[in-house]
Amino acid sequence: MKKLLFIATGGTIASCDSGSGLSPEASAEELLSGVNLPDAEIHAIQPFALDSTDLTPQHWMEVAALIRDRWQDFDGFVITHGTDTMAYTAAALSYLIQRSPKPIVLTGAQKPIGFDTTDSRQNLRDAFACACGEGMHGVCIVFNGRVILGTRARKTHSKSFDAFSSINYPNIADVRDGRILRYIEPEHGPEPEFYTQLETRVGLLKLIPGTEPELLEYMLGRSRALVIESFGVGGLPERGGMHAMVKAAAAA
Repeated sequence: MKKLLFIATGGTIASCDSGSGLSPEASAEELLSGVNLPDAEIHAIQPFALDSTDLTPQHWMEVAALIRDRWQDFDGFVITHGTDTMAYTAAALSYLIQRSPKPIVLTGAQKPIGFDTTDSRQNLRDAFACACGEGMHGVCIVFNGRVILGTRARKTHSKSFDAFSSINYPNIADVRDGRILRYIEPEHGPEPEFYTQLETRVGLLKLIPGTEPELLEYMLGRSRALVIESFGVGGLPERGGMHAMVKAAAAA
């Protein structure tokens, strides 16, 4: 029998109506109650209960540390998470815990677990099925029957139950009626490589026609690394010395 650690972090799946909107109030134990889970020994913890828009790199580090500290005690890990930033967390954990030979599965829901039309129970069943599945390993998102590599997931639909897509890469598996249909085996090792540091001063600048050069200058000055979402295949305006700013920053 597999031994799994369930880590609840909040999100829509755990939300209830607080009178002024949805708030993540359901506990880890409440999430598991009433869900037809596979035959496994499941231990539950809840390090925080937050809307995923409030999560920061510090929370990613905390989740990674929980997994690292309990690595020898469990065969797999399931994390419930809000959908808005789940892909960010999955990518971060993929780099904080590299070449994992054990499954680290993130899931959530588009509707709270207390709603009649919720997708949460199915997603939880599928996530635990993947965590128990033979040969499953690495960080992935399990959502609406899709199993997506943690570094390839993106939320592409805000209301559809089919919320996540795998970008420029096929799904690594699908889950159908509790059965896992595997297509790709991600790279893994006999032991994971844990990392304990993240560079948080990384910025993203999306250019639009008329972007002021001063904004680029400000972002370059505030960031250790800057991703510039430019035009076409990388077009950058000449206006205001933008090319010179980027060249100077790259050479620094």
